[in-house]
Amino acid sequence: MALALGTFMQVLDTTIANVSLTTIAGNLGVSTDSSTWVITAFAVANGVTVPLTGWLMRRFGVVRTFVTAVLAFTFASFLCGIAWSLPSLIVFRIIQGAVSGPMIPGSQALLLAVFPPEKRGTALAIWSMTTLVGPVAGPILGGYISDNYHWGWIFLINVPVGLLTAAITWRALKAHDTPTMKIPLDLVGIALLIFWVGALQTVLDLGKNDDWFHSTFITVAAILSGIGFFAWLIWELTDARPAVDLKLFKGRNFSLGTIALCLGYAVFFGNTLLLPLWLQQQLGYTATWAGLVAAPSGIVAVFCTPFAARISSKVDARWMATFSFIAFAASYFMRAGYTMQADYYHFMLPMAVQGMGMSTFFVAMVTISLDGVPPDKVPSATGISNFARITAGSFAASLVTTIWDRREALHQSRLADIHTPFAQGYRIATEGLHGLGLNELQAAAAITRQMVGQAYLLSSVDIFAASAWLSLAMVPLVWLSRRPSAPSGPVAAD
Repeated sequence: MALALGTFMQVLDTTIANVSLTTIAGNLGVSTDSSTWVITAFAVANGVTVPLTGWLMRRFGVVRTFVTAVLAFTFASFLCGIAWSLPSLIVFRIIQGAVSGPMIPGSQALLLAVFPPEKRGTALAIWSMTTLVGPVAGPILGGYISDNYHWGWIFLINVPVGLLTAAITWRALKAHDTPTMKIPLDLVGIALLIFWVGALQTVLDLGKNDDWFHSTFITVAAILSGIGFFAWLIWELTDARPAVDLKLFKGRNFSLGTIALCLGYAVFFGNTLLLPLWLQQQLGYTATWAGLVAAPSGIVAVFCTPFAARISSKVDARWMATFSFIAFAASYFMRAGYTMQADYYHFMLPMAVQGMGMSTFFVAMVTISLDGVPPDKVPSATGISNFARITAGSFAASLVTTIWDRREALHQSRLADIHTPFAQGYRIATEGLHGLGLNELQAAAAITRQMVGQAYLLSSVDIFAASAWLSLAMVPLVWLSRRPSAPSGPVAAD
C-alpha cells in the first residue's frame, strides 16, 4: 500500500494541476497561456529522469533511491504549494518533476523484488489500480480544491502522504535493498537525453497554443528533438555502459508489451482528458462535476482489482490484456452514441465499463513486457517502459485536443453549408426566434451557439469511435507476444 501511495502521488500530480491552471493564473496575475509552463516544466523534468531509474538504482540501491525520491518529491510539493510567483512555481515544478522520475518504476521494481511469485499478481493489481485511478482522480481533486480552497492545496496534500509513504517503505523494506555498484556516469548520454526530451515535451505541450508548425519556435524545437533523439539512440546503442539500456528491446515480449502499453495508455489518457474538457467547455459542467462523471471508472476498478489479482496467476496475461482492450473499446463505442441531451447516467455508464478494463490492464502489460527480463535488468526495464508510457500520454494529450478543435471546425463548416438541412432549419429557427422578441443579431448568436455545440459533439463522437477501433486493433498485437512463463522464484538481485 505504501508503494502504491507513492505511485498515486506522482500520477496524480501529472493531471491535478491541469484543471487549476485558470485559477493559478488569476491568483498569480499572469495569462493562462503563461501558466501552461506549470505543466510543461513538470513533464520535461520527469521525462528526463524516468529512463535513468535503472542507473540510479544500480548505483544507490532500489529502496534508498525510491525513499529519497519520495522525500524529495514531498519537499518539492511543499515548495510548489507556497510558491509566491509564476517563475518560482515553475522552478519548483521542475524540481518536483525531476525527483519524481524514479518513483513509478522504482515502486514497480520493488514489488517484483520483494513479493513471492504467487503474490505478485495481487501486488501488481493494487499498484496498477493507483496508476490508472490517478489520472481520473486528478481532475476531481483539482477541480474541487480550485473551486473551494486555495490552489496551493493541490500540492500541499502530498506532504503527509509522502512522509507516511517514505517512513513505511524504509521501515519495511530497508532489509531488501540491493547492493550498490560504482557505475560510471554516462554524461554524454544523459546530456543528449535531456536535450531531445526537453525539446519534444516543449513541442507537445506548447504546440497547440502556437499553431504547431506554423510557429518557427515549434518547428525548430521539433527538428532539434529529432536530431537529438537519433544522436542519443546511436550513442546509447554503441556505448559500453549506457545510461539507458536500449538492448532490452531485443526481447520480443518486452518490445511488444511496451508498444501495447504505450498505445493502450495513450488512448486511455487521451479520452480521460477529452471527456471533462467537453463537459466543461460545451455542456456547462463545473470542474467538480466533470470529475465526478469520471469517478465510476475508478470506483469499479477498485472493486474489480481483487478479482483480477486472484486470477492473474492462473490466466494467461494475453487473455487479461484482451479483456482490457475489449472493455475499453466497449466503453468508447458507448460514448460514440452521445447526444446533446445525454445526462449524468449516460456519461457514467461507459466510465464504469472502462473501470472493468482498467482493473486488468497494467497487470497484463507488466507481466508480458517483463517476461524474460533478467532480475538485475528489471529496474532499467521498468524505467524505459514507464518513460515510453508517459511520452505516449503526452503525444495523446496534444493530438486529441488538436484533432478535437480541427474536427469541430470541419463539422461546423459542413453544418453551416447553405445546402444542408441544418442551414434550412437555421432560417426557420431564426424566424421563430424573431417571434419571441429576439432581434437579428441575437437570434443568429443563439443559433450559432447551438451549431458550435453540435460541431463539438460530432468531433467528440469521431474521437470516441476512432478510440474504440484502435483498442480492438491492439488485441492482435498482444497475441504476437509469447505466452508469459510462470516465475520460478523471487525476482531479487542477490
